[in-house]
Amino acid sequence: MLSKFEFANPELLWLLVLVPIIALWHFFTSKKENATISFPNTKSFGSGSILSKLKPLLYLLRLLAISSLIIALARPRNKEVTTKTKSNKGIDIVMAIDVSASMLAKDLKPNRLEALKKVASNFIDKRPNDRIGLVVYAGESYTQTPITSDKRIVKNTIRRLRWGQLDGGTAIGMGLGSAVNRLKESKAKSKVIILLTDGVNNTGSVDPKTATELAKALNIKVYTIGLGTNGTAMFPVAKGMDGKLIFRNAPVEIDEKLLKYIAKETDGKYFRATNNSKLTKIYEEINKLEKTKIEEFKYTNFEEMFRPFVLLAGFLILFEMLLRFTVFRGFV
Repeated sequence: MLSKFEFANPELLWLLVLVPIIALWHFFTSKKENATISFPNTKSFGSGSILSKLKPLLYLLRLLAISSLIIALARPRNKEVTTKTKSNKGIDIVMAIDVSASMLAKDLKPNRLEALKKVASNFIDKRPNDRIGLVVYAGESYTQTPITSDKRIVKNTIRRLRWGQLDGGTAIGMGLGSAVNRLKESKAKSKVIILLTDGVNNTGSVDPKTATELAKALNIKVYTIGLGTNGTAMFPVAKGMDGKLIFRNAPVEIDEKLLKYIAKETDGKYFRATNNSKLTKIYEEINKLEKTKIEEFKYTNFEEMFRPFVLLAGFLILFEMLLRFTVFRGFV
């Protein structure tokens, strides 16, 4: 709930500018109208002298009453706005992530896998109304996180992703097949897979084109991302005696033809991420392409606050009249 003080007719507040003008006009005209009489001895007129000095108080009360009426006419009020949102068409998304050894290549900083984890987490933050699942694959695949609306679980899982969880190789068909399997029972209006790889399909028991046909039959849209620079990159090729990975420069090979085929057949789109900034922009574009339809309902309640100013103005006018016809009766 958002509460805000405002005036319904703020333009009327400009009338307050007239108040000091009226006060100045009264000050100068009353000076001219008042005659000065000198008395040799004013002791017997002491009380009258005090009342004559307090006479401007009557006009001050009138100006305050006018000011209060102007404020009342501007209608001060408290505005309370309550907003409720309703998601009509949720989207179920499965992120299929390649975790093969090549994801440790250093053409993205600090490496491909760490760069992806950061971007994927930011993407999840921007999907508050959708359910998201996570599939990882290398030489085999499995569901890391079932489709859930608990984004904290998905983000924690992504943060813990490490190389070496699965057998070596890149089984794109198995990764896509596992993601499709996660969505086949989904009741969502829109079903999406974001398939990311940095290599070519070189192992696995599921043919990528068979998995594509299954996704197409289930109306699942697949966005494919090829991750890696153009040319060569530093890849891990072995482990040294100290257990640390040894990197060597090698050509970057991505099966773009297959990835484009998967995207085209499922009405998705293919992207190529050659550096960190392009990877970020790709996920931002997917976020824009797949928008959840949300209805927003706003309820506005006004608490009118002009009445106290009207009552104050009435009180000031009555008080002025009372003083004028009693205490100041002989001085006005």
